[in-house]
Amino acid sequence: MSSAPVVPGWKHVYSGKVRDLYAPVAGSDDRMLVVASDRVSAFDHVLSPGIAGKGALLTALSRWWFDQLAGDDGGEAIPNHLTGEDPPAAVAERAMVVRSLEMLPIECVVRGYITGSGWAEYQATGTVCGIALPEGLKNGDRLPEPIYTPAYKAPLGEHDENISFEKTVELVGAERAAQLRDASLAIYRRAARTAEAKGLILADTKFEFGLDDQGALRIADEVLTSDSSRYWDRDAWRNGTTPAERMASFDKQIVRDWLAAHWDKQGTPPALPADVIQRTHARYEELLHRLTA
Repeated sequence: MSSAPVVPGWKHVYSGKVRDLYAPVAGSDDRMLVVASDRVSAFDHVLSPGIAGKGALLTALSRWWFDQLAGDDGGEAIPNHLTGEDPPAAVAERAMVVRSLEMLPIECVVRGYITGSGWAEYQATGTVCGIALPEGLKNGDRLPEPIYTPAYKAPLGEHDENISFEKTVELVGAERAAQLRDASLAIYRRAARTAEAKGLILADTKFEFGLDDQGALRIADEVLTSDSSRYWDRDAWRNGTTPAERMASFDKQIVRDWLAAHWDKQGTPPALPADVIQRTHARYEELLHRLTA
């Protein structure tokens, strides 16, 4: 994993798969600096090399979505972790100054379409994360209603684990678990409508939430980015005759597909070839332009 950048006035305190976290050097307040790196991860592994410019693209998209969810799209304002402060010049394009939150250990996954690991499970059992679905679905089909399929957010180096809603109740309590589920489904539906108006399909996504010092729930980390979501071209999905044609994607699927074809998930992943890096960057860039233009 590449080393975190030096940021004047801030001290590095933690690195995740793709983001670096900093605290203020002087004093102790409730602010943190989140810097999106150019690292790329898939199948719970950090890959090499990174994708140059990826951090800036993801940060720009997260900022745009945070603005939309704060009410810029005319909807109800959803509290987030941004302070409104400009990040330091050294990392301005790929950083956000945020409130320090008590992060909840749940990845709040919402699926509106069936694909990926959900499709593999459905073929075997007729379920996705234990939720029974109608018979006869095909890879890439829209689900009758979006479903909430939470995961336990594992520590760095360990695999995230799909869990039942009942398990989230055990982890965070019944009221908080219901709040996470309802907020995630509401945000997904709202974002899916926005994407649809831009000629895109939001197939699935994951959110993370934390509690502020008043105990209020705030959406945090990244939101609705190419790293945390699957986006497809709407017209390709409607007109395609095979899964590959239907799911022209604007996310990490290029990386996932190449890795699945060239690695057995044992040991260290192979280095990503230049064309995979270039195509992924181009898709991330196109998604940002299509959503925000």
